[in-house]
Amino acid sequence: MIEIIKASRRHFSDFGWLKTYWLFSFSNYFDPHNIQFGALRVFNDDIVEPGTGFPTHPHAEMEIVTIPLEGEITHQDSMGNKAVIKAGDVQRMSAGTGLTHSEFNLAEKPVHFYQIWIFPDEKRLAPTYDQRTYDAGDWKNRLFPVASGQYIPGTVTFHTDATIYRCALEAGKAVTHEATAGRRIFVYLTAGSISVNDHVLVAKDQARIDTEEPLRLKAIERSDLILIDVPSCKGWGYSQETLKGQKK
Repeated sequence: MIEIIKASRRHFSDFGWLKTYWLFSFSNYFDPHNIQFGALRVFNDDIVEPGTGFPTHPHAEMEIVTIPLEGEITHQDSMGNKAVIKAGDVQRMSAGTGLTHSEFNLAEKPVHFYQIWIFPDEKRLAPTYDQRTYDAGDWKNRLFPVASGQYIPGTVTFHTDATIYRCALEAGKAVTHEATAGRRIFVYLTAGSISVNDHVLVAKDQARIDTEEPLRLKAIERSDLILIDVPSCKGWGYSQETLKGQKK
Protein backbone atom coordinates (compact mmCIF):
# COMPACT_ATOMS: atom_id res chain seq x y z
CA MET A 1 0.00 0.00 0.00
CA ILE A 2 1.20 3.50 -0.86
CA GLU A 3 -0.55 6.37 0.92
CA ILE A 4 0.07 9.85 -0.48
CA ILE A 5 -0.36 12.70 2.02
CA LYS A 6 -0.61 16.06 0.29
CA ALA A 7 1.39 19.07 1.45
CA SER A 8 -1.79 20.87 2.49
CA ARG A 9 -2.50 18.19 5.12
CA ARG A 10 0.65 18.96 7.10
CA HIS A 11 0.12 20.74 10.44
CA PHE A 12 1.54 24.28 10.25
CA SER A 13 2.49 26.48 13.21
CA ASP A 14 3.86 30.02 13.09
CA PHE A 15 5.50 31.20 16.32
CA GLY A 16 7.10 34.25 14.71
CA TRP A 17 10.66 33.11 15.26
CA LEU A 18 9.80 29.54 14.14
CA LYS A 19 7.70 28.49 11.17
CA THR A 20 7.21 24.74 11.19
CA TYR A 21 5.32 21.92 9.56
CA TRP A 22 4.80 18.91 11.85
CA LEU A 23 4.18 15.76 9.83
CA PHE A 24 3.31 13.71 12.93
CA SER A 25 1.62 14.57 16.24
CA PHE A 26 3.96 16.89 18.11
CA SER A 27 3.72 19.36 21.00
CA ASN A 28 0.24 20.95 20.95
CA TYR A 29 -0.73 19.17 17.71
CA PHE A 30 -2.33 15.80 18.47
CA ASP A 31 -3.97 13.43 16.03
CA PRO A 32 -4.46 9.90 17.42
CA HIS A 33 -4.34 8.59 13.83
CA ASN A 34 -1.02 10.30 13.09
CA ILE A 35 1.38 9.42 15.91
CA GLN A 36 4.14 7.57 14.07
CA PHE A 37 4.98 5.48 11.03
CA GLY A 38 6.80 2.35 12.05
CA ALA A 39 9.75 3.45 14.19
CA LEU A 40 9.57 6.99 12.71
CA ARG A 41 8.08 9.26 15.37
CA VAL A 42 8.80 12.86 14.28
CA PHE A 43 9.50 14.65 11.01
CA ASN A 44 9.52 18.43 11.44
CA ASP A 45 10.15 20.84 8.55
CA ASP A 46 11.49 23.93 10.38
CA ILE A 47 12.54 27.48 9.49
CA VAL A 48 14.17 29.47 12.32
CA GLU A 49 14.71 33.23 12.03
CA PRO A 50 18.14 34.84 12.69
CA GLY A 51 19.00 35.59 16.30
CA THR A 52 16.45 33.13 17.67
CA GLY A 53 16.24 29.45 18.53
CA PHE A 54 15.30 26.66 20.88
CA PRO A 55 16.51 27.26 24.48
CA THR A 56 17.97 24.39 26.50
CA HIS A 57 15.48 21.52 26.72
CA PRO A 58 15.61 17.78 27.52
CA HIS A 59 15.33 14.61 25.44
CA ALA A 60 15.40 10.91 26.32
CA GLU A 61 15.07 7.52 24.57
CA MET A 62 15.11 8.85 21.02
CA GLU A 63 17.46 8.97 18.02
CA ILE A 64 17.38 12.59 16.80
CA VAL A 65 18.74 13.46 13.34
CA THR A 66 19.05 17.03 12.05
CA ILE A 67 19.52 17.76 8.33
CA PRO A 68 19.99 21.46 7.37
CA LEU A 69 18.93 22.42 3.83
CA GLU A 70 19.82 26.12 3.90
CA GLY A 71 21.65 28.27 6.45
CA GLU A 72 23.18 27.05 9.69
CA ILE A 73 22.23 26.33 13.29
CA THR A 74 24.44 26.28 16.39
CA HIS A 75 24.05 23.29 18.69
CA GLN A 76 25.22 22.96 22.31
CA ASP A 77 24.47 20.05 24.64
CA SER A 78 25.05 18.62 28.11
CA MET A 79 27.57 16.13 26.69
CA GLY A 80 29.96 19.02 26.06
CA ASN A 81 29.38 19.26 22.30
CA LYS A 82 29.17 22.64 20.58
CA ALA A 83 28.91 22.66 16.80
CA VAL A 84 27.63 24.67 13.87
CA ILE A 85 25.52 22.50 11.57
CA LYS A 86 25.31 23.70 7.97
CA ALA A 87 23.70 22.62 4.70
CA GLY A 88 25.36 19.37 3.70
CA ASP A 89 25.87 18.31 7.31
CA VAL A 90 23.98 15.59 9.12
CA GLN A 91 23.90 15.50 12.92
CA ARG A 92 22.66 12.80 15.27
CA MET A 93 22.03 12.76 19.00
CA SER A 94 21.19 9.50 20.74
CA ALA A 95 19.32 10.86 23.74
CA GLY A 96 19.37 7.54 25.58
CA THR A 97 19.02 7.93 29.34
CA GLY A 98 18.73 11.70 28.96
CA LEU A 99 20.44 14.88 27.80
CA THR A 100 19.73 18.57 27.30
CA HIS A 101 20.63 20.78 24.35
CA SER A 102 19.91 24.10 22.66
CA GLU A 103 19.73 25.12 18.99
CA PHE A 104 20.12 28.77 17.91
CA ASN A 105 20.37 30.49 14.56
CA LEU A 106 23.29 32.85 15.12
CA ALA A 107 23.67 33.64 11.41
CA GLU A 108 22.20 36.53 9.43
CA LYS A 109 19.63 34.59 7.40
CA PRO A 110 16.95 32.02 8.24
CA VAL A 111 17.94 28.39 8.62
CA HIS A 112 15.79 25.68 7.04
CA PHE A 113 16.23 22.17 8.37
CA TYR A 114 14.52 18.84 8.93
CA GLN A 115 14.50 17.23 12.35
CA ILE A 116 13.75 13.53 12.44
CA TRP A 117 13.12 11.41 15.54
CA ILE A 118 13.29 7.61 15.41
CA PHE A 119 12.68 5.22 18.30
CA PRO A 120 15.84 3.29 19.28
CA ASP A 121 15.92 -0.51 19.20
CA GLU A 122 17.32 -0.56 22.72
CA LYS A 123 16.56 1.60 25.76
CA ARG A 124 18.83 2.87 28.53
CA LEU A 125 21.72 3.65 26.20
CA ALA A 126 24.30 6.27 27.17
CA PRO A 127 23.77 9.58 25.32
CA THR A 128 26.09 10.00 22.31
CA TYR A 129 26.68 12.39 19.39
CA ASP A 130 27.72 12.04 15.75
CA GLN A 131 28.05 14.48 12.84
CA ARG A 132 29.34 14.31 9.26
CA THR A 133 29.64 16.62 6.26
CA TYR A 134 28.60 15.49 2.79
CA ASP A 135 28.79 16.99 -0.70
CA ALA A 136 25.53 17.57 -2.56
CA GLY A 137 26.96 15.56 -5.45
CA ASP A 138 26.92 12.47 -3.24
CA TRP A 139 23.18 11.99 -3.74
CA LYS A 140 22.85 13.18 -7.35
CA ASN A 141 20.69 10.66 -9.22
CA ARG A 142 20.99 8.03 -6.51
CA LEU A 143 19.68 7.18 -3.08
CA PHE A 144 22.60 8.03 -0.82
CA PRO A 145 22.54 6.87 2.83
CA VAL A 146 23.47 9.69 5.22
CA ALA A 147 22.39 8.23 8.58
CA SER A 148 21.88 4.60 9.49
CA GLY A 149 21.74 1.95 12.16
CA GLN A 150 22.34 -0.76 9.55
CA TYR A 151 26.16 -0.62 9.64
CA ILE A 152 26.54 1.22 6.33
CA PRO A 153 30.08 2.67 6.04
CA GLY A 154 30.36 6.44 5.84
CA THR A 155 27.02 7.21 7.45
CA VAL A 156 26.13 9.02 10.64
CA THR A 157 25.34 6.15 12.99
CA PHE A 158 22.33 5.62 15.21
CA HIS A 159 20.74 2.82 17.23
CA THR A 160 17.78 1.68 15.10
CA ASP A 161 17.59 -0.83 12.25
CA ALA A 162 16.80 2.03 9.85
CA THR A 163 18.42 4.23 7.21
CA ILE A 164 17.85 7.82 6.05
CA TYR A 165 18.67 8.57 2.40
CA ARG A 166 18.99 11.81 0.45
CA CYS A 167 18.41 11.96 -3.29
CA ALA A 168 18.47 14.66 -6.00
CA LEU A 169 17.09 13.51 -9.34
CA GLU A 170 17.43 15.23 -12.68
CA ALA A 171 14.29 15.24 -14.83
CA GLY A 172 13.69 11.80 -16.27
CA LYS A 173 16.13 10.03 -13.96
CA ALA A 174 14.96 7.21 -11.70
CA VAL A 175 16.15 5.15 -8.72
CA THR A 176 14.88 1.90 -7.24
CA HIS A 177 14.54 0.96 -3.58
CA GLU A 178 13.93 -2.62 -2.54
CA ALA A 179 11.06 -2.88 -0.06
CA THR A 180 10.90 -6.03 2.07
CA ALA A 181 8.51 -7.61 4.53
CA GLY A 182 8.48 -6.00 7.95
CA ARG A 183 9.69 -2.63 6.64
CA ARG A 184 8.01 0.70 6.04
CA ILE A 185 9.23 3.39 3.65
CA PHE A 186 8.63 7.11 4.17
CA VAL A 187 9.30 9.63 1.38
CA TYR A 188 9.20 13.42 1.75
CA LEU A 189 9.60 15.49 -1.40
CA THR A 190 11.60 18.66 -0.73
CA ALA A 191 11.21 20.08 -4.25
CA GLY A 192 10.03 19.11 -7.73
CA SER A 193 7.69 16.29 -8.69
CA ILE A 194 8.19 12.54 -8.89
CA SER A 195 6.31 9.33 -9.47
CA VAL A 196 6.53 6.52 -6.92
CA ASN A 197 5.43 3.46 -8.85
CA ASP A 198 2.06 4.75 -10.17
CA HIS A 199 1.63 7.58 -7.66
CA VAL A 200 2.62 11.22 -8.22
CA LEU A 201 4.11 13.49 -5.54
CA VAL A 202 4.70 17.23 -5.83
CA ALA A 203 6.78 19.44 -3.55
CA LYS A 204 6.17 18.86 0.19
CA ASP A 205 3.99 15.81 -0.38
CA GLN A 206 4.83 12.64 1.52
CA ALA A 207 4.38 8.95 0.79
CA ARG A 208 3.91 6.35 3.52
CA ILE A 209 4.59 2.97 2.01
CA ASP A 210 3.90 -0.51 3.34
CA THR A 211 4.70 -2.94 0.52
CA GLU A 212 7.01 -5.79 -0.43
CA GLU A 213 7.30 -4.60 -4.05
CA PRO A 214 10.35 -2.71 -5.37
CA LEU A 215 9.80 1.05 -5.43
CA ARG A 216 10.70 3.03 -8.53
CA LEU A 217 11.08 6.76 -7.94
CA LYS A 218 11.25 8.77 -11.17
CA ALA A 219 11.65 12.54 -11.50
CA ILE A 220 9.03 14.30 -13.59
CA GLU A 221 11.13 17.45 -13.13
CA ARG A 222 14.29 18.12 -11.14
CA SER A 223 13.52 16.90 -7.62
CA ASP A 224 14.99 16.54 -4.14
CA LEU A 225 13.75 14.06 -1.57
CA ILE A 226 14.34 12.28 1.71
CA LEU A 227 13.63 8.54 1.97
CA ILE A 228 13.53 6.77 5.34
CA ASP A 229 13.46 2.96 5.63
CA VAL A 230 12.32 1.88 9.11
CA PRO A 231 11.08 -1.23 10.92
CA SER A 232 7.31 -1.55 10.67
CA CYS A 233 6.86 -2.00 14.45
CA LYS A 234 3.77 -4.08 13.72
CA GLY A 235 4.80 -6.34 16.59
CA TRP A 236 4.75 -3.57 19.20
CA GLY A 237 2.36 -4.31 22.04
CA TYR A 238 1.51 -7.67 23.62
CA SER A 239 3.52 -10.75 22.68
CA GLN A 240 1.74 -13.82 21.33
CA GLU A 241 2.45 -15.54 24.66
CA THR A 242 0.74 -12.74 26.59
CA LEU A 243 -2.27 -12.87 24.27
CA LYS A 244 -2.86 -16.49 25.28
CA GLY A 245 -3.96 -15.14 28.66
CA GLN A 246 -3.83 -16.98 31.95
CA LYS A 247 -6.41 -18.29 34.36
CA LYS A 248 -6.05 -17.76 38.11
